[in-house]
Amino acid sequence: MRIIKLDATESTNSFLRDLSNKNSLEDYTVVVAKQQTQGRGQRGTVWNVNPGENLTFSVFKDFLDLKIEHQFYISIAISLALVDTLNAFKIKKVSVKWPNDILSENKKLCGILIENVIKNNALDSSIIGVGLNVNQKIFINLPRATSMALQEQHLFELDEVLLVFLKHLKDYFKDLEAGLLSKLHTTYETHLFRNNKPSTFKNAEGLVFSGFIKGVSPSGHLQVLLEDAILETFSLKEISLLY
Repeated sequence: MRIIKLDATESTNSFLRDLSNKNSLEDYTVVVAKQQTQGRGQRGTVWNVNPGENLTFSVFKDFLDLKIEHQFYISIAISLALVDTLNAFKIKKVSVKWPNDILSENKKLCGILIENVIKNNALDSSIIGVGLNVNQKIFINLPRATSMALQEQHLFELDEVLLVFLKHLKDYFKDLEAGLLSKLHTTYETHLFRNNKPSTFKNAEGLVFSGFIKGVSPSGHLQVLLEDAILETFSLKEISLLY
């Protein structure tokens, strides 16, 4: 496993993607940056963190013809690896807010950005970007953000956290490549934020409505039980969970 450490870069995902375009990369090549000047999150959001206080990194993962219809299991494996990592450091009440935001006591600790490379109608590789709030204690205008240090009232060693995560990531990707999809899916749903609880949502048109999260489909769509016992499925672009 190769770990490349940078003082600063626009985006670790972009840096790793450019590197993969020029070279044949070793599986689990990692790029870690103390500062990202143009870090990105889901839905085009910006991921801003204080330099040197948190983990902003990307991992290159090669796949042997993983089926396109199974690509959400990449997100599942990463989410579960982060849950296990945070549990290893005794972080309280860790959960996964669909599809892959990692929470502690209802506040966001971590975001994930996955960029898949598809060749010959199969998933060839992925670049996995992770932004994990570790030691930052002040988040301006982000009332729902938190960090490991805020949750546990002490600082953490960044390299140690990274290595624990990579170990868990390898374990879950072994399960994925072994075809243990049902096991991964069941475990993911046990950690799903507000699963089987009344929740409030907003659709793409801005309409707010209520329902019960009943799980996630194998393709990654959120399953919500609405009024009159109607079970609907929603993609990431169609719905957001308000909390």
